[in-house]
Amino acid sequence: MTSALLPGHPHIARRGNDLTIEGVALSGLARAHGTPLFVYSKASMLAALAAYQRGFAGRKAKICYAMKANSSLAVLQVFAQAGCGFDIVSGGELDRVLAAGGKAADVIFSGVGKTRAEMQKALDAGIGCFNVESEAELEVLSQVASAAGKTAPVSIRVNPNVDPKTHPYISTGLKGNKFGVAHERTLDTYKRAAALPGLKVVGIDCHIGSQITDDTPYLDAMDRVLDLVEAIEAAGIPIHHIDFGGGLGINYNGDAPPQADALWASLFARLDARGFGDRQFMVEPGRSLVGNAGVCLSEVLYLKPGEQKNFCIIDAAMNDLPRPAMYQAFHAIEPVSARDTAPVVTYDVVGPVCESGDWIGRDRPLNVQPGDLVAVLSAGAYCMSMASNYNTRGRAAEVLVDGDRVHLIRERETTADQIRGERLVS
Repeated sequence: MTSALLPGHPHIARRGNDLTIEGVALSGLARAHGTPLFVYSKASMLAALAAYQRGFAGRKAKICYAMKANSSLAVLQVFAQAGCGFDIVSGGELDRVLAAGGKAADVIFSGVGKTRAEMQKALDAGIGCFNVESEAELEVLSQVASAAGKTAPVSIRVNPNVDPKTHPYISTGLKGNKFGVAHERTLDTYKRAAALPGLKVVGIDCHIGSQITDDTPYLDAMDRVLDLVEAIEAAGIPIHHIDFGGGLGINYNGDAPPQADALWASLFARLDARGFGDRQFMVEPGRSLVGNAGVCLSEVLYLKPGEQKNFCIIDAAMNDLPRPAMYQAFHAIEPVSARDTAPVVTYDVVGPVCESGDWIGRDRPLNVQPGDLVAVLSAGAYCMSMASNYNTRGRAAEVLVDGDRVHLIRERETTADQIRGERLVS
């Protein structure tokens, strides 16, 4: 008998007592590849993408995957083959897009700190657009493009001062955030961009935060951006595309974000009402495409009772799953093989790293014993892409499940891999 787990995890289910992804037993993957192990469902990624595609049916729109969420080459390949563009924030991410078969012309380059070398690399590759985040950046990009005899297509990222009602570390559209040009400075910044050599204004960009679970902030930001488009075009500067960024949340712990198709039905109703429904649109989803497509498998090493807390010590740690340590994020944790006997105990689930901040879950009722496997859910986004080698721990292996086919897409990192570029002094 098969039973689904949480809403938002349609491809993760139990068959009897055993947890599966696309019908493939997670216990078998752990035996074959070791732990910690990230496992991704291709079907889950494509199902999440399909919701955006339904929302954009009949519209002029481009979906650019925000690859900072998960930049593993095979994940990028899935989205490239599905016709997506890419939102990048570094020259290294551009290299990954090209290595995965993506097209430079479908790349949007965001980020507040682009270097001259990164600008040059992107110009040479022929990317689709630079999302410029400051007036100073405009000046530098103009210099770099002019010196190279090229024209840089630009949109300006606007900070609309809209509260996305999310964690402050992943809020990006308030006055106190480092991102974008202040709403009040936008028109003057566009006038400057239109006057600078080597630049061509092609669009406007807005991104207000991440893990947003309410459509109200999107509607508020949209109205503020459309007000700006009207003012910019009244000044004689045409805006060819409107980029509303990403940030749509997923279900981590009973969260109920709008589905992408429902969200865009609401947004397009507003756009149509204001006469902008026929424009070219860009969106940059990341977490909502990959977050619930992934799990991290880990082995229970020890159960450690204490006077105030019981600890379940696993072999995955904050270097593998950094979100809880960084901003107290919640990940559901499930036994891979459910036990019919043995008591359920409330544990703090922690890793082996030498930091008190190395925790994966607080106060979790679990029925596990040493040697059992647990699955940390919703681990497809901002886990492997933020993983580190702290405590000289190798980064985990990664597996992509595609129906009944299993692909090893990243080998487990060894100590030799980590120290290859280091040198002793003589």
